[in-house]
Amino acid sequence: MGILWTHFAIGFSALLPLVNPLGSALVFLGLVGIQPAAVYKSLARQIAINTVLFLAVIELVGSYLLTFFGISMPIVQLAGGVVVAAIGWGVLNQTEVESSSKNADARAGAQSVTRDNFESKAFYPLTFPVTAGPGCLVVMLTLSAHTMESLNLTETVLARAGLLLAVVVLSALVYVCYAYAPQITRTISPSTVHGILRVIAFILLCIGVQIAWNGLEALIQPLIASHGS
Repeated sequence: MGILWTHFAIGFSALLPLVNPLGSALVFLGLVGIQPAAVYKSLARQIAINTVLFLAVIELVGSYLLTFFGISMPIVQLAGGVVVAAIGWGVLNQTEVESSSKNADARAGAQSVTRDNFESKAFYPLTFPVTAGPGCLVVMLTLSAHTMESLNLTETVLARAGLLLAVVVLSALVYVCYAYAPQITRTISPSTVHGILRVIAFILLCIGVQIAWNGLEALIQPLIASHGS
């Protein structure tokens, strides 16, 4: 069971700053506008379910897509780890002004989401890319490849189950933050959200470096072995 909880922690820590339920709730509220509480809850439920299905599909078919294109797992780990670390570094160095301007741009750029048609926008753009964007795709592909490091089928299943559990828990947080977006935005200051994200971003940076190192180590070990022989 240790493998399950280890991959749960890795998946949750890697995806949390990208999904950013609290920050995304601000964008969600700006897109949907002032609506009855039942509308927020209905949309939040649809988005949470869409997020689980969307990321679960990426997790399940990601490794097969890599095999189809002939990309080895060490290469994915190295490249994906660098991307994950870069995302963490970017979030770590993001100023509150930049974060606020991005939220404003997202709200301004989504004028198509009106009161009459936002129900049809539950997947696009409210799930993708507002909730789970391209960064989540890269992370899920990388973590999916990372689970294939296990030595046997049981460990692989537990690793994938831990990653899927992380997605489910994160989607539950998305539901809570979106369903109660008006209340949350009134009680939690943006500076508090930004401070929490900085801590998580540092963890994400460390996770990315570790995954990249695992891939690099797998690539250089055959070279060292051949040179030694």
